[in-house]
Amino acid sequence: MRKLIIALVVASASLVPGLASSQATAPAAASMSDLQADAPSEYTVQKGDTLWAISGKFLKEPWKWPQLWQMNRDQIKNPHLIYPGDILKLDRSGLSPSLSLVGGSGGAAVAEGNVVRLQPRTRTEALSTAVPTIPGAAIGPFLTQPLVVETGTMDSLPRIVATEEERVIVGAGNIAYVSGLNSGDGINWQIFRPGETLTDPETGEALGLEAVHVGDARVKRFGSPSTIEITRAKLEINQGDRLMPAREGTFPAYVPHAPDKPIRGQILSVRGSVADISQYSIVSINRGSRDGIEVGHVLASVRRGDQLVRETRTSLFSDLFGFGPKTVEVKPVSPVPDTVIAGADPKEQPIIAVRGDERVLLPDERSGLVFIFRTFEKVSYGMILKSVRPISVGDVVQTP
Repeated sequence: MRKLIIALVVASASLVPGLASSQATAPAAASMSDLQADAPSEYTVQKGDTLWAISGKFLKEPWKWPQLWQMNRDQIKNPHLIYPGDILKLDRSGLSPSLSLVGGSGGAAVAEGNVVRLQPRTRTEALSTAVPTIPGAAIGPFLTQPLVVETGTMDSLPRIVATEEERVIVGAGNIAYVSGLNSGDGINWQIFRPGETLTDPETGEALGLEAVHVGDARVKRFGSPSTIEITRAKLEINQGDRLMPAREGTFPAYVPHAPDKPIRGQILSVRGSVADISQYSIVSINRGSRDGIEVGHVLASVRRGDQLVRETRTSLFSDLFGFGPKTVEVKPVSPVPDTVIAGADPKEQPIIAVRGDERVLLPDERSGLVFIFRTFEKVSYGMILKSVRPISVGDVVQTP
């Protein structure tokens, strides 16, 4: 009898396909408090829009976009594309708000009372006109470059061994000679040189070697060595630089969303700058696919609070004349004897005794948002989409 009951339960569950999985993977519904105060009831997608910008028109926190669309995990990874001219409608009639696509310039939508009937339509635009998630121009080059490789990997790659006329530096239009290419290899190549070794600041683990993309080349003749022509030079190209097969860049369709679990890491580096990081800067973090990071994840950057020391001091004079202790606040610095004042005679300095100190740690403050667009096993790359305070290398990134 017990086996029969179990079988009936299993059979009943099978009649509702995807019920268990949809309950496990569907994000929590958005609430009315998540909406912008001036969120529009309808919005027509414009040319030049991004999914992030559109999300910000409806939501205070753009990464809650999947909740507003009531997407499941599969839809987050493979979203329906949105095109200029499409009309998005915000429905506030239920317990929670929802967003839907109700029509657009690409097809006919016939309204009958409060019902909108979508009719079959054919689009004439190319797929490339779909609204991107974030500004594509900024991350385009990073979608085709390896960026991070295992230590020692570059040693086995084809290498530039000589240049025409023994030039020290070559650029676009110049000829170079490469060892390690075979006749069956491809024609188009990217040129890299070893960059900085990325190290986890928390554990000291070597996370990988950052490969610096310096240019592109095309094979003119295979041989030993092979002859290549430099087609593009981003930086000066030298003997010893390595070649990797060129990858065809495709702009992925992904939806901004917060990780499903708590994630905490640090910013390792910023591309092209050593100063404070600003909006649209490209950064690397010390968390990758092994830590649960996915393309499309949004992380909050957090600036650590300063630590102050509240010291209570009293001098010999205050003890004699009844003055109370003097309290000062200073940031921790290299210890300097309290009785030493630069340029003064030690015999004439007042005697100061430290009675006690209290360390005050200011709270961490959110400084911005990082959108992850490329992941490796141990490292990921993201774009700063929002910056409300200075962001620096070493700042924390975490689940918002």
